[in-house]
Amino acid sequence: MAHTDGRKPIVVGVDPDPHKRTALAWAADEAKRRHLPLLLVHAQGLPTAGYRPRGGLPSWESWKDELHTAGDHTLEEAVAFVESRHPRLETSALLAEGPPAWVLREQARHATAVVVGSWHLSTRQELFTSAAVALPLVAHAACPVVVTPEPEHVTQQQPYFVVGVDGSAHSAAAVDLAFEEAALRGAVLRALYIWHPPVLGVLDEHAAVQECRRVLSETTSGRTAAHPEVDLHHEVVCGHPVQVLTEASAHALGLVVGARGLGGFSGMLLGSVSQGVLHHARCPVITVPHKHGG
Repeated sequence: MAHTDGRKPIVVGVDPDPHKRTALAWAADEAKRRHLPLLLVHAQGLPTAGYRPRGGLPSWESWKDELHTAGDHTLEEAVAFVESRHPRLETSALLAEGPPAWVLREQARHATAVVVGSWHLSTRQELFTSAAVALPLVAHAACPVVVTPEPEHVTQQQPYFVVGVDGSAHSAAAVDLAFEEAALRGAVLRALYIWHPPVLGVLDEHAAVQECRRVLSETTSGRTAAHPEVDLHHEVVCGHPVQVLTEASAHALGLVVGARGLGGFSGMLLGSVSQGVLHHARCPVITVPHKHGG
């Protein structure tokens, strides 16, 4: 929830595995940079198939008690990790019942961003297992969602962010956040317009590329005045958007894209580019919803 002073927290989904700390570290660092509180959320849905607490089949009450005890321990360890990293960071924890994607989506209503981890599940795993969190969360969250890969990737010097631009309102919202993130870290910002020529080609390729450059320039115009410290690079690249953005993410601090939450079922949850980079990008992916009327 938002604090009484109006600050919306960075929310992070906490994995019970103590070795999976990339998302937690990213969220804590982001909260520190933005001077925001951090909310750690551990969601407990139904037990996985084959779950057997000690002593065989328990009553409903004892089953819940055992899960709550484990959940409290998970959050205590996560809070200790954050405090060791940023001792003065305002941190709170929430143990919630329900599917993780639903719990985090509810918390997203009053959050600056929601951060979750990813181990690059296969498409079938993402769509058909209870562990699927990233896709439904990104499709429906009211705030930006950050999906961090495990293990942590290697960035390069000079550090940079990548943002995908296509001229839509979704990509304009992504550009706004990309400038913020680059400014917070003193990083270069690479704004990419990916041109995928039609199968039958175009009559004037030069004119088509110039139009891409015009859209790219118009989408990023005005942001440099608000963030003059950001070194902005315009790039028009020919190729498939998912492949180009995946390659650009190899050593980036982050990849920012607009989320196209279309509703529906399975593959219709997201635009194909957003879904593709979530599966293949090698750095944290930040998906940004378009704020209608904003």
